[in-house]
Amino acid sequence: MTLSRQPTGRPVTILCAGIAVQDILFRVDAFPPPGGKTMTNEMQIVCGGCAVNAAIAVARLGGAARYSGPLGDEADNSSNQLVAAMRQEGIDTSATVRVAGAAMPVSGIMIDATGERVIVTYRDPRIEAAAPPDPDTLVAGADLLLADNRFPSYVRPICEAARRRGIPVVLDADRPTTEDDPLFGIPTHVVFSSECLRATTGLSDLSAGLLRMMPRTKAFLAVSDGPGPIRYIAGGALQTLPVFQVDAVDTLAAGDVFHAGFALALAEGCDEHQALRFGAAAAGLKCAQFGGSMGAPARADVEAFLAGA
Repeated sequence: MTLSRQPTGRPVTILCAGIAVQDILFRVDAFPPPGGKTMTNEMQIVCGGCAVNAAIAVARLGGAARYSGPLGDEADNSSNQLVAAMRQEGIDTSATVRVAGAAMPVSGIMIDATGERVIVTYRDPRIEAAAPPDPDTLVAGADLLLADNRFPSYVRPICEAARRRGIPVVLDADRPTTEDDPLFGIPTHVVFSSECLRATTGLSDLSAGLLRMMPRTKAFLAVSDGPGPIRYIAGGALQTLPVFQVDAVDTLAAGDVFHAGFALALAEGCDEHQALRFGAAAAGLKCAQFGGSMGAPARADVEAFLAGA
C-alpha cells in the first residue's frame, strides 16, 4: 500500500494541537509490587504527550508537521529540551505557548518485558488554563488538524477555526469525558482510545459504545483497542479491521502514532478504511521499538511492511 502525495508534490501539512509531556522511561523486566523496588539498565528521556508524539510520527511518515500547545515558561528546562527535540525532528514549533511561571508536564514511566507500561504524571494546573494564539491564523495553510482532548479549552477554538475554513479535523479522544461533550460536535473524525470510550459511555463493549455515540456527532467514529481490532462506523453500520500482530516491546505512544498515520493518510486522499490500515501498520511497527515516541517508524518502513502483509 503506497499512499499518494499531494498533486503539487509537496508534503501535506498536519497541525497537531494539544498536550506536550516530557517522558522519563525506565525499562524493567517486571513491575515491582506495592512498596517494592526494581532496577533497570535502560533509561531514556523523550518527547511525550498525544499531540507531540503525533507530530513526531507525522514528520517521520513524510508529512510536514506543526505543533501548537502550552509549555512551561522560557526558564523551564524540560520545555526547552522538548522544543529542541521537536525541531530536530523537523517539526514547526512556532505556535507553542509558553506559560509564565509554569513547568511543562512530566511523566515517569516503567515499561515491562511485555511492552505494557505504568505511568505517573505531574501537571502544573496553569498549563491546562492556557489559551491558543489567534486560531484562524494558526490553522492557515494546514491540510488537516489533529487535536487531542487533553486540553479541551485550548484545542476547541482551533478546531472551530479549522472547520470554518473547511479543514478536516481528527480528534484523538483520549481523555474520558461526557457523552454530550461539545467538542464531539466539531470534528470530521473522532477516534477514541478504548479507555476513553468505555469511561465516557459507561459501556464495556466497544461496539455498543460507538453506536451510543452516533447521535452525538456527525463525525466519522472509530475506536482503537491495542492488539484488538479497530472498530468503526461506515454507512451507519459497525465495521471491524484487524490490526497487525507484532512482538510488542513498548506500547507507549502507539495510539498517538496510529492517529498520526490515520490523519496523514486522510490528508493525502485515502478513504477511512485505507487510512485506518496505514495507521495500524505504523502503530504496530512502533510497538516493536523501545523508546516511546522515538520508536515511531519511517514512511518507507511502513510501506514495506504493508507490501509484505
